[in-house]
Amino acid sequence: MSCSKFAAALVRANPGNVRNVRISPGRCRSTVASTKSKEETHQQIDGCSVVEAEPVELMSQGTHVKKTLLNKISIDFDNTQEAYRSKGNIELLRSLLVFKLCTIDVLVDKNKELMDLTKKVFGQWMFEKIMKLTFYGQFVAGEDHNSIKPLIRKNQAFGVGAVLDYSVEEDLTQEEAEKKEMDSCVSEAEKESPGEDHREKKFQAHRQFGDRRGGVTSARTYFYADESKCDNQMETFINCIKASGGASTDGFSAIKMTALGRPQFLLQFSQVLVKWRQFFKVLSAQQGKSDMKVLEQKLELEQLKESLIEMGVGAKDDIENWITGEKLGLSGTLDLLDWNSLINDTTSISNLLMVPNLETGHLEPLMKKFTAEEESQMKRMLQRVDVLAKHAMENGVRLMVDAEQTYFQPAISRLALEMQRKFNREKPIIFNTYQCYLKDAYDNVTVDVELSRREGWYFGAKLVRGAYMYQERDRAKEIGYEDPINPDYEATNRMYHKMNEMGLSPAENKVYFGQLLGMCDQISFPLGQAGFPVYKYVPYGPVNEVMPYLSRRAQENRGFMKGSQRERSLLWTELKRRVLAGQIVYKPAY
Repeated sequence: MSCSKFAAALVRANPGNVRNVRISPGRCRSTVASTKSKEETHQQIDGCSVVEAEPVELMSQGTHVKKTLLNKISIDFDNTQEAYRSKGNIELLRSLLVFKLCTIDVLVDKNKELMDLTKKVFGQWMFEKIMKLTFYGQFVAGEDHNSIKPLIRKNQAFGVGAVLDYSVEEDLTQEEAEKKEMDSCVSEAEKESPGEDHREKKFQAHRQFGDRRGGVTSARTYFYADESKCDNQMETFINCIKASGGASTDGFSAIKMTALGRPQFLLQFSQVLVKWRQFFKVLSAQQGKSDMKVLEQKLELEQLKESLIEMGVGAKDDIENWITGEKLGLSGTLDLLDWNSLINDTTSISNLLMVPNLETGHLEPLMKKFTAEEESQMKRMLQRVDVLAKHAMENGVRLMVDAEQTYFQPAISRLALEMQRKFNREKPIIFNTYQCYLKDAYDNVTVDVELSRREGWYFGAKLVRGAYMYQERDRAKEIGYEDPINPDYEATNRMYHKMNEMGLSPAENKVYFGQLLGMCDQISFPLGQAGFPVYKYVPYGPVNEVMPYLSRRAQENRGFMKGSQRERSLLWTELKRRVLAGQIVYKPAY
């Protein structure tokens, strides 16, 4: 989506103390206070949800002071002079040109062919110049970590930070993408004996959805080739982390799990996690607690043991040792967090991949055979994740783990959570991503926040709408499982609004806002200059290698710019104001 909002909930996890928060210095001090009605204040500006388009009053709140400090700050999103103070006239003209071109269907539909033609006609040197004057210059910060520093420093001077994202992508054909996906998501056991493993349709690879780029315009896609390529992609992420640390003091860097290993493991481990959660729901229903909120469902320990014995999960002594060995049930009950901790053995991945049969209750291996090489590949994936987290910590950079498709996401979230447990002890370093268009988004955030409170580490989260809606719905319908997406826009909105119940407000430096570079500047910069912590996703990479990224930006902006002419109108207003004020040559001062 065009305005990717994210929240960093820096909740210090002390049991019984929800508001014991560590504040990062000097960034966010404000929250919105308005006397207008809800209907008047919730508006969409250029596709970006903001509080209101009229001047509003913000009040600053101190964490440890009883008396509220009232510092009135006026934000007027119609004030073009303030909104574009960081932009020169050439940059405003470029924005107008690019946004206009994005509304022309034939240019967007044929953008790849037109770029190839331009390269043939004008040559590589002139092609790169044209791109830097237009689309590349609008949406990409530069070719390498050195060339992006001036832009990052300029944005910082106007209150906007950076989330670095090396945006080089493979330019694969659909057939090549499908082959890579099927090769990397199907195990040796499945190849030898198709259909014998206990794999649900959702967590299997399907050739018609093998090209995971289909229907996705706002997310980068990685396809597995071999372990060497994963190592190279890890090095790319390390360079990005180092660049972020060198360019700013409070930066972010983003990674994708599918870039770091064979996706077969993500599919398998996701099914294990989902199956165990479903098994908990079955047991909860047996005890008449299925209508309770997820964290209020507490299984009575003795009744649970009896149910497991009756279902044939194990002998009485085995079940007793299984639960008491994990030091669970001391209160006489187990909740979902206790239950999840029962699958915490990472010593042997083949032993980890056991799933409960919901009909018999027996534990069954997810796969009939798990080769030594497959286990080695999975362990190397975990090692790469660990290496990146260590580099982020050493360089003072916060690491965002991007969300992906729902058949990968349970495993991705669990790995991100394990990283948070390890590295978020003193401050938030690792941030997981929650897609609010998913039906289970609120429950997932609630459970993870509670876990951080119990275990005493900082919870970090990025909240986004999600990038895979159309693809997810088509896949669920065709393959035959429940649509994981909320039924409508309002249901997704409620996932955001429920976050208020957990105290995630813009005050006390707990919530950040973010947009893509080159988009929604009239929202990000006024917020940043008013003291809100605002960040731009800053893509960078060589011109030729970011073409797939630019192609997606053009497609995404087509609907975005057709739906609203407001941003173009504001750009024209500011250009006219500068001309009338004699600012023919305007240079931002910072």
